[in-house]
Amino acid sequence: MDGKRYTNLSSELRRVFGEKVGKLALDGGFTCPNRDGRLGNRGCIYCGERGAGEFTHKKIPISEQIRFQTLDNYKKWGASKYIAYFQSFTNTYAPLDRLKELYDEALANPGIVGLAIATRPDCLPEDVLDYLEELNRRTYLWVELGLQTIHQDTASLIRRRYPLSAYDEAVEKLKERKLRTVTHLILGLPGETSEKILESVDHVAKTGTWGIKLHSLYIQRDTDLYGLYKKDPFPLMDKEDYVKLASEALTRLSEDMVVHRITGDGEKSLLYKPEWSADKLGVISSIDRYMKENNLKQGCRFKL
Repeated sequence: MDGKRYTNLSSELRRVFGEKVGKLALDGGFTCPNRDGRLGNRGCIYCGERGAGEFTHKKIPISEQIRFQTLDNYKKWGASKYIAYFQSFTNTYAPLDRLKELYDEALANPGIVGLAIATRPDCLPEDVLDYLEELNRRTYLWVELGLQTIHQDTASLIRRRYPLSAYDEAVEKLKERKLRTVTHLILGLPGETSEKILESVDHVAKTGTWGIKLHSLYIQRDTDLYGLYKKDPFPLMDKEDYVKLASEALTRLSEDMVVHRITGDGEKSLLYKPEWSADKLGVISSIDRYMKENNLKQGCRFKL
């Protein structure tokens, strides 16, 4: 676990592939039913103009994006193997032929050893699930679902526009096909207490999802959340409270769940608040230190 008290993605990929594996953020040119008018027009309130794809190379072919990102990141990671991460917007929200074209193009590039696909639970029709099952036999694959919270009042506020039951059903369908699933949660959404946040953590822990991403809430200037905060400011967690809450969340996960993220990582030029969230490595180090000082480990408080 790279000396950490939780199972992080880096150590898991090293265990599987026997060496360092990087991840390349890609923009497949997708949209979202919460933006194209099917469910809504402005997306979730925390979602920016790039749909979480601020670190992608937009509007160029997938192979070119991979080439640029590989060059950019080789010096950073020293890796020769990579996961192609389809990140921006909803990456199963297109005709099946288009999905096959994009995913196959990514896999055809040298050094790509797997795919990560970010999507919504309500955008996994049966033909797409069947195709993902086939892909999973060919490559190392995981599917990411943006849950954020289990609480309907918060889900309505952030304009998620699907019920908790859609997430639960999607996880079961993915598990039936032996597909790895990663769940996103945001810690610190407006109106949510620590107790409510940990209820979301406990729910996800009990689903048996393969991995989890814990995001600290941050406000970007290109989001509706920014307008909401400017009009009616709500309390934001300080760094110390976030470190304690994230550490507690990790203790409630099963020991074998893979932790893909433990803090937010937005575009610094767009970040409004909180300022501490810009120091990603500092937050991670603080969580590592807090868990060590308090003798906490992933899974030590996990309950089925």
